Amino acid sequence: MRVEAALGLGGNLGDPVVAFATALRRLETHHAVSLVRPSSVYRTAPWGKLDQPEFLNMAVLVETGLSARALLDLCLSLEREGGRERRERWGPRTLDIDILTYGGQTIDEPGLQVPHPRIAERAFVLAPLAEIAPGMMIGLSDAASLEGALAATDVRRDAAESDRLRALLQIAAR
Repeated sequence: MRVEAALGLGGNLGDPVVAFATALRRLETHHAVSLVRPSSVYRTAPWGKLDQPEFLNMAVLVETGLSARALLDLCLSLEREGGRERRERWGPRTLDIDILTYGGQTIDEPGLQVPHPRIAERAFVLAPLAEIAPGMMIGLSDAASLEGALAATDVRRDAAESDRLRALLQIAAR
């Protein structure tokens, strides 16, 4: 059985757009994952730990035959391949991939909580998610309503980086 999952990607070290493109290509080549729709790239202020460079963030919808735990393992593997080192909570990173939603399920296991536990507080997650799945239900609200309720001004679509991501993905598809 295949389910639709939403993933959030972020990074603020190195070239996050290249890291996103690499991770998306690796996801797409996995036998049990299909990319459905990527969002634009968004530029956002740091969250949690403020003395670091701003982040680039995006979301992607995928269809997968993987369990949520296996999808998490794949995401963690892609982070490691992208040079992710977990040194400090909310600190700078080359690539972060979170499972935001998984087939409408609620999962609460050690190391895996879906929907992502702080999704409703994070405009940098909701803006790209609302772009590609505005009606996706997260609890009792949809992504677009949750994003609208935050009214964040520090999250903005980056047209140039979005175009660069699309170009990198098209080059790889050839």
